[in-house]
Amino acid sequence: MDTSDIRKGIKLMLDGNKDPYVVVEFQFVKPGKGQAFTRVKLKNMVSGAVLERTLKSGEKIEIANVEQRQMQYIYPEGSDFVFMDPATGEQFTIGGDKIGDDSRWLSDGLKVDVTLHEGNPIGVDLPASVVLQITNSEPGVKGDTASGATKPATVSTGATVNVPLFVKEGEWIKIDTAEGRYLERVNKPAGS
Repeated sequence: MDTSDIRKGIKLMLDGNKDPYVVVEFQFVKPGKGQAFTRVKLKNMVSGAVLERTLKSGEKIEIANVEQRQMQYIYPEGSDFVFMDPATGEQFTIGGDKIGDDSRWLSDGLKVDVTLHEGNPIGVDLPASVVLQITNSEPGVKGDTASGATKPATVSTGATVNVPLFVKEGEWIKIDTAEGRYLERVNKPAGS
């Protein structure tokens, strides 16, 4: 792959290291004089270490030999999480350190993309949004109609999200998993 093909989320190998890296940020720079280059911020997908590199234009980069598989979250196991490949029934345990804060959005049966490197799970990509039920929320104060006012609400996974005052306990909401923010109220999903 050429440096001009670098995009956020691309997985690549670096400096003969056996661990794959994922591009977190990149910036193409074309100075007035001299050769153009790309500044990249990379995260080691196994250790979590972050590093920055400058790659010259035209430099060749090796794409990481990783596999993305859609799996289903089934249950927590201590600080780890167990996922199942619905096609094979094979189960994978992924360390909580690999999932981090995203674990607050894991609900029973949630489909996620698991990244495998040499058959071992090294990362999880959540869907852009999840639908969860509010299990605890104070009622909005009558007369408090300030535009954009919010209140905290606890959802079925235990996470807390700020929601508009009109949202009530028991309702289902859609949440942006990247930013952890309320998007909209939704009808109860089928099968819930």
